[in-house]
Amino acid sequence: METMINKQVVLRDYVTGFANESDLVITSTTVDLRVPKGSMTALVKNLYLSCDPYMRNRMRKPDPLSPATAQSFTPGKPISGFGVSKVIDSGHSDYEEGDLLWGAVGWEEYSVITPIPNLHFKIHHTDFPLSYYTGLLGMPGMTAYVGFYEICSPKKGDTVFVSAASGAVGQLVGQFAKMMGCYVVGSAGSKEKVDLLKNKFGFDDAFNYKEEHNLIAALKRCFPEGIDIYFENVGGKMLDAVILNMRPHGRIAACGMISQYNLKNPEGIYGLSLITYKRIRIEGFNCFDYFDKYSEFLEFVVPYIREGKITYVEDVADGIESAPAALVGLFHGKNVGKQLVVVSPS
Repeated sequence: METMINKQVVLRDYVTGFANESDLVITSTTVDLRVPKGSMTALVKNLYLSCDPYMRNRMRKPDPLSPATAQSFTPGKPISGFGVSKVIDSGHSDYEEGDLLWGAVGWEEYSVITPIPNLHFKIHHTDFPLSYYTGLLGMPGMTAYVGFYEICSPKKGDTVFVSAASGAVGQLVGQFAKMMGCYVVGSAGSKEKVDLLKNKFGFDDAFNYKEEHNLIAALKRCFPEGIDIYFENVGGKMLDAVILNMRPHGRIAACGMISQYNLKNPEGIYGLSLITYKRIRIEGFNCFDYFDKYSEFLEFVVPYIREGKITYVEDVADGIESAPAALVGLFHGKNVGKQLVVVSPS
């Protein structure tokens, strides 16, 4: 049977503290270019891989309390995540050679997958860049859509704050909020990113959190009458400062807390008593629970993209050898926009 060399990104060992590029190594194996007929599996060639912050949590030792979506990677084995792929051979009745899809794959050049509904999706809108299915039209896009519209219950005129606002999810939340007629402010970690928020994504205001000596005062400056909606991507000191600046009946959608992922001892939140007095609703969510709404999401977002009403910025790393640096760079703020890796352009 014909085989092909298959480069893979492998976890060396469980990680504590900040992840390093050396925690991920590139190895090679071989893969058969045919799968058994009727096996319900498919061999796919991975075109793009999505770098996402939640993957850091999967580098930890297994925790029995972690949900299935946060199960730890296995040391010595390829890590996995979301990617865009092309079917090379299929034993699955719903997939044929040449089909394009996005969903869960190994971080490798070729993966053998068992397509699962609401975890693997055929790509039908091929008039957009395929890389969009790692971001705008993939899991981050769904996350922004669900988190903002389902969790935040937005209304025209709401004041909205988005942390990590130039990232894969944040840049979309801000644009969705502006389309609803909200006042939107974002935080980011560099002047370049702040300029993107204000000049490309249309945020009303933005600030560099690294230059603010007092986050509580910074938020008070941007929101003199308080915050109605906070889209949480950071956690820690930022969440504390936000709670103090929330308006009564405010809503917080807890999407992620990237500031905490590499800490051995996560930071505490000290203003939680205010959620009672202010009647604040904080709800964590996982977009995996909403993937059955993917077609609804496409109906919503595709017209806006075609009309040029949504802008999306990507940060592209070239080649699977660049994948460890691209992923680890997320936790040092090196990416500008959605971080992805090009494995093969076709």
